[in-house]
Amino acid sequence: MRDYNKEYSTFNTNDPDKKYEYSFDKLLRRYMLRSFLPFLSSGKALELGCFQGEFTEMLIDHFTDITVIEAADTLVEYVRNRVGYRVKFINSVFETLELQDKYDAIFLIHTLEHLDDPVFILRKINSWLSDQGLLFLAVPNANAPSRQIAVKMGLISHNTAVTEAEFAHGHRKTYAFDSLEKDTIDAGLNIVHRGGIFFKALANFQFDKLLSTDIISDSYLEACYKLGMQYPDLCASIFMVCEKGRI
Repeated sequence: MRDYNKEYSTFNTNDPDKKYEYSFDKLLRRYMLRSFLPFLSSGKALELGCFQGEFTEMLIDHFTDITVIEAADTLVEYVRNRVGYRVKFINSVFETLELQDKYDAIFLIHTLEHLDDPVFILRKINSWLSDQGLLFLAVPNANAPSRQIAVKMGLISHNTAVTEAEFAHGHRKTYAFDSLEKDTIDAGLNIVHRGGIFFKALANFQFDKLLSTDIISDSYLEACYKLGMQYPDLCASIFMVCEKGRI
């Protein structure tokens, strides 16, 4: 039995020895939503896994009916305090969850790689989509230049490896476009769009340090986002927008 509260605790942002400070992660989620905007419509939204609520808070500007499913009760409490009555929360693992409602937008953001059986969960998501609903699926990219550099430095064995630290954080798989597409298709979903978010030559902790200085400008960040559209396979995250398929 996995302890999701313990996995979340490995992300403790108050630990002075921890490299990840999450400034880059927050920045990336803003660009992520920007990439999704052309596909968003009104209706009921479902977010599967909320971490500290950064993306949840962004969704409030676009949806009035939002439900969050989160396995870690510490995160449910944290994000509920952050967003209040504007969001409904269900503290549950996805595997045992049964939902009667159908949703017009489902968000699975940097969560699929944490799942023991991702195709099983994607099939459930397929059944939770309304007839016109869309799944917005994003994962960290195995082929990001920062990760490929780490391989060449001998820090990681290969692009799609799951490191010890990543496993402790709850990662079970590192996706590239081909493996993400396979799991999505195996689940019966129809892919309507795919892309990459933010060209990424530096590791997260390196970006975090630079973001606290004036070395990186807003125009540089914007250029990385635009370059990512040109080279999706070299982005921090890859994403797919999927519609309801066969069940």
